[in-house]
Amino acid sequence: MTAYWIAHVTVHDPVAYSDYQALAPAAFARFGARFLARGGDAETLEGPRFERHVIIEFPSLADARACYHSPEYTAARLRRVGGSAAHVVIVEGVL
Repeated sequence: MTAYWIAHVTVHDPVAYSDYQALAPAAFARFGARFLARGGDAETLEGPRFERHVIIEFPSLADARACYHSPEYTAARLRRVGGSAAHVVIVEGVL
């Protein structure tokens, strides 16, 4: 069953975030990720406001978790620490 990363991000340091963006695609490719939404026009209706919203589809919950904890994504994630604020969840899809 598919699973999704849902991420809300506000970038404080574009240079640090560009380092993240240069490294993260290797992890996404390795685990079969497909972007369904990335940036674009958005409206916050409830909760804290973030600048960017991302939805990434994975073939399975195991793939979504493995991607997040992979060495490739860990290296990318460490590049954005301090340069952005993020809220990331993994959710299993429905049939």
